[in-house]
Amino acid sequence: MQDELRHFAYRLTANQEEADDLLQETSIKALDNEDKYTPDTNFKGWMYTIMRNIFINNYRRVAREQTYVDQTENLYHLNLPQSSGFDNTEGAHDLKEMHRVVNALPREYKAPFSMHVAGFKYREIADKLGLPLGTVKSRIFFTRQRLQYELRDFR
Repeated sequence: MQDELRHFAYRLTANQEEADDLLQETSIKALDNEDKYTPDTNFKGWMYTIMRNIFINNYRRVAREQTYVDQTENLYHLNLPQSSGFDNTEGAHDLKEMHRVVNALPREYKAPFSMHVAGFKYREIADKLGLPLGTVKSRIFFTRQRLQYELRDFR
């Protein structure tokens, strides 16, 4: 099963070293939690779930660590990763265009999207804004679609 898990890890990470690390972390987590495995259930599915969850948690942690949260008074600016592209004028221009598009959105779309970019989970956004979960998801989806359409020339 190691080969199958290694292949799955590589599909998730697209990097052989990271895939090996993910496989090792998954194996350790499975061994540490072997008492939680129910005999006569799908062991392969259990292992894949552990690996997928570790990958997602690591991805979210990295995304959160690389996110700068805007502390301006109105809090509506798009939260940016640390390497925001201000090093060169072309990146700054692209970023200004993204800000223009996001800031042109109504507040009910801007707020959930900015929180999502900052690393909040859908449920956290829904709770904080007092909205149904489906509404939050659809507003973030709409904002992404709008950004892709408005910024199609920057791809």
